Amino acid sequence: MIFKSVELRKEELEVIAAIAKMHKSLKYSLSTPSRWEGVLRRNAFARAIRGSNSIEGYLVTAEDAIAAAEGDEPLEAGEETWQAVTGYRNAMTYVLQLSKDSSFAFNDGFLRSLHFMMLSYDLTKHPGNWRPGPIYVRDESKGENVYEGPPADIVAKLVAELVEYLNGPRDSEHTLVKAAMAHLNLTMIHPFSDGNGRMARCLQTLVLAIKGIVDPTFCSIEEYLGKNTQDYYDILAEVGRGKWNPQRDTRPWIRFNLTAHYRQAGTVLRRSVIIKKLWDELEREVARKNLPDRVIGAVADAAMGFRVRSATYRHFAEVSKVVASRDLRAAVESGLLIPTGERRGRIYRASEEIRAIAVKIHGSEPKGIPDPFQKGVTLIS
Repeated sequence: MIFKSVELRKEELEVIAAIAKMHKSLKYSLSTPSRWEGVLRRNAFARAIRGSNSIEGYLVTAEDAIAAAEGDEPLEAGEETWQAVTGYRNAMTYVLQLSKDSSFAFNDGFLRSLHFMMLSYDLTKHPGNWRPGPIYVRDESKGENVYEGPPADIVAKLVAELVEYLNGPRDSEHTLVKAAMAHLNLTMIHPFSDGNGRMARCLQTLVLAIKGIVDPTFCSIEEYLGKNTQDYYDILAEVGRGKWNPQRDTRPWIRFNLTAHYRQAGTVLRRSVIIKKLWDELEREVARKNLPDRVIGAVADAAMGFRVRSATYRHFAEVSKVVASRDLRAAVESGLLIPTGERRGRIYRASEEIRAIAVKIHGSEPKGIPDPFQKGVTLIS
C-alpha cells in the first residue's frame, strides 16, 4: 500500500480552478513568439535547477544556474556542486523531452535510469540501483534521525505499485494532485541511497508536463520549494510522522502543493508582464543608442540583476566571440552596461540608467502572492 490522495473539498477545487486560469493566461501571453519569451523560459528552467539543488545543499549563483541551463561553464561553483547541478539539468532536460512522447509509460527501469543520469558522477551512491539497506533522513541541527524509510526488501514492490498508479487513467484525478502524490510517494519510499528528493521533484514535473497543462518549463514548483525549504520539510514530517505511514491523511500535503502551484503561477505571470514591459523599454533605449537589437538580451539580463558574461550573450544572440566582444564594448560605451574583471573573468552589470528603468517597471507591478487557503483571500482570476 502506498499513500493515497483524498476527495477534494470545495475550497481545494476553487484553488485548482484559479491555478488553471493563471496557466491559461500564461499560455495566451506566450502564444505570440517573441525574444523575451526565450529569456523567460531560460530563467524559469535555471530557477528550477537552482531551487531543487539548493534543498540538498548544492548552492549555485543565479548566473551559474543559467550557465547550467545553457550548457556553459560555471563562474563560481565547485566541482561536486557543478556535477550535481549538471546531472540534474540533464535529467530535467530528458524529462521535458519525454513530455512530448504521447506513448511514454512509466516503469521501474525508467526511474532507475533517471537516477543514474542524476548521480552517475558518484558511484558510491549506487546510481541506478535501489538502496541496498535501511535509510534514514537526519536533521543535523537537531542531531537526530527524523525519518526512516520502509525496509529495503519491499522497495521494489512499493515502486511497482507507484508505477501502476502513475500509468493509471489520466482523468482519474486532477493532474496537480496526481503529480503531488507521485512526489510524496517517491520521497517516502526513499528507494535510493541518495538523490531521493531530487528524483521526487523531477518526477512531479514529468507528471505535470505529460498532461500538458502549461508549457513544461513553467509547470515546475521547484523554485518555490527551494525558497520555502523549511515549510517543505515540515509538511513532509507532518504527513510521514517519522517513518513509512501510508495510511496517514495526505490532505495537508495536497494543500501545500496547491499553494505552491498557485503562488508559482502567479509569480511567473507577474514576471511575464514585467519582462515584456522591460523588453519594450530596452528596445527603445537600444535603438536610441544605435546599437543592434540583439544587444537587448544582454541589457535585459543585466537589468534583471544578472551578471552578464560573454558566453551567455553569445549563446542568446548566436554570434561569434568577436561579434560578442564588439557588441558588449559598444553597450559599455553607450552607457548601458558597466564592465568589471578581465578576460574570461569579465562580467557586465547594468548601468544606473538601466537599473532605474528596471526598478520603475518592477515597482509598477503588485508584489506578493497570498496563501490561497487563507480566510478572506480573493483568488486570482
